[in-house]
Amino acid sequence: MSLACGIVGLPNVGKSTIFNAITAAGAESANYPFCTIEPNVGVVDVPDDRLERIHQFVVTNRIVPASIKIVDIAGLVAGASQGEGLGNKFLGNVKECDAILHVVRCFAKSDVIHVSGSVDPKRDIEIIELELQLVDLETVGKALTRASKLARTGDKEAVAQKAAYERAKELLEKGISLRTQTWSKIEREALQPLFLITMKPVLYVANVGDDDMQGEGSMAEVVRAHAAATNAEMIPLCGDLEGELMSMPKEERAAFLSDLGMQEPGLNRLIRKVYDLLGLQSFFTAGPIEIRAWTIHKGDTAPVAAGVIHTDFEKHFIRAEVYSIEDLEQFKSEAAVKAAGKLRVEGREYAMREGDLVHFLIGK
Repeated sequence: MSLACGIVGLPNVGKSTIFNAITAAGAESANYPFCTIEPNVGVVDVPDDRLERIHQFVVTNRIVPASIKIVDIAGLVAGASQGEGLGNKFLGNVKECDAILHVVRCFAKSDVIHVSGSVDPKRDIEIIELELQLVDLETVGKALTRASKLARTGDKEAVAQKAAYERAKELLEKGISLRTQTWSKIEREALQPLFLITMKPVLYVANVGDDDMQGEGSMAEVVRAHAAATNAEMIPLCGDLEGELMSMPKEERAAFLSDLGMQEPGLNRLIRKVYDLLGLQSFFTAGPIEIRAWTIHKGDTAPVAAGVIHTDFEKHFIRAEVYSIEDLEQFKSEAAVKAAGKLRVEGREYAMREGDLVHFLIGK
């Protein structure tokens, strides 16, 4: 499943620093605008302690976590929608992503240049969001022109599209991001082929200093309030500290985290948030060859989940045998789970639950 989350923000807010820490891909990070020209892409394992919980009771050769794709997109500036700072190219990279991580600078280090000359989270958010809205406005405007011509012929689909595009255009002209509004199924179907940026789900990342790790300072609060007002979520993260942590040998990280009063790296929380932002969930298969977390969309049925393992499995699906990690922990083995009557047999209509342990029975 090749869904991707793009990291956006002004230059020098810490996007590449956070990307490097997440992916350990070594993307260039420097103290000048447009350090990142081509988008950096990394595939990231999703931290999940349930894999080890399963491993306690299932002997296996390897453990394979779920993964997601993260794209580090070059810094956007005011006027990006008109081509400023190579903006059109960068905004094209955003359109190709399925969700957005919007990094906002919430630290005041004087040795790190700010493209606007000062640190102001509210202004910085508004600059980025205006540019994204302007790109969508241009896209919607062109689509509306085409749909209006067809609608005059009585084409029913074009009539529905025209109505959706007119509403979207009106909102964008008012500076309202489309994801903040409620849309009908018909409207969403009309808008989906346009890949509108402001329809994508957003997670705001307040890149805080090491003196505000919990994001309780005034700058982080500005980001939190904006996220709450625009139907989004926010997470505070100290990019520099997380980068330092990821550069350490694994055996030293636990002690470092303990000194900071943290149970896990903040990046783990961020990655799980991104996974959820993309509308994803995991199910597990467990056996002697591997224990693996598989990625599906929330609400996917058992045949669709089987098709993630192999495309033919969806077509030839017969049934699924499902149990929970909690059942495995209680009864200590899959055989004992089955003997206790806790192994459920599910058919084609079964909607997979988060964390299901499953065997699929496939015909020929």
